[in-house]
Amino acid sequence: MIITDNLTKKYGEHIALKNLNLNVNEGEIYCLLGANGAGKTTTINLLLGFIEPTSGSAFINQLNVRENSKDSKRFLAYIPENLMLYPNLSAVENLDYFSGIAGKKLKTQALKAFLEEAGLQPEAFDKRISTFSKGMRQKVGIAIALAKDAKVLLLDEPTSGLDPSASNEFGNLLQKLRAKGVATLMATHDLFRAKEVATHIGIMKDGQLRQQFKAEDISLSELERAYLKTMDYQGTTV
Repeated sequence: MIITDNLTKKYGEHIALKNLNLNVNEGEIYCLLGANGAGKTTTINLLLGFIEPTSGSAFINQLNVRENSKDSKRFLAYIPENLMLYPNLSAVENLDYFSGIAGKKLKTQALKAFLEEAGLQPEAFDKRISTFSKGMRQKVGIAIALAKDAKVLLLDEPTSGLDPSASNEFGNLLQKLRAKGVATLMATHDLFRAKEVATHIGIMKDGQLRQQFKAEDISLSELERAYLKTMDYQGTTV
């Protein structure tokens, strides 16, 4: 579903991403860990077609993103750290608008069903987005992915700023999407959440993927040690 083949992005002499090779299959959740500037967001922007690679290729559902940017977007949904929704529209109205852009014409009852599946409380369906917490906005984002029937979900720090309960709830929503066969790539700083939700975990530094693990094969403490070692952090005794 998500493939990168020696994907590279340079800005002058600066290498933002170097020879990235990823493969995220149907029903997998791949978490990319790394500090700011590691290349996580660059990777997502390349997969979205927001920027063009210097070399290498990115594929969404077997479509080369560079050659089929518009078509590849039909198969994916994107939830950034701060999801941009229309603040003066309700949750239902936002979902109607964004699903319409994706070519889905849904009745109000169907829109509300997707919002409910995404965990939004029914009393919030007709409230303005401007009154929503970040966690509630993220649920609308998940509802958009559900309504669009997205095959691929790209997430950039989606749990940043969420309290533990909301973060846990968001993780449960990702598992629902996984059960539907959605391939998810999530950039995050949150080692705990990565271990909780991921099937696969990668650690990036300086634009390179340094280590990869199956989540089931590594404990949280082992992941923390691997992360700190990769970051060359000397202030730990774990």
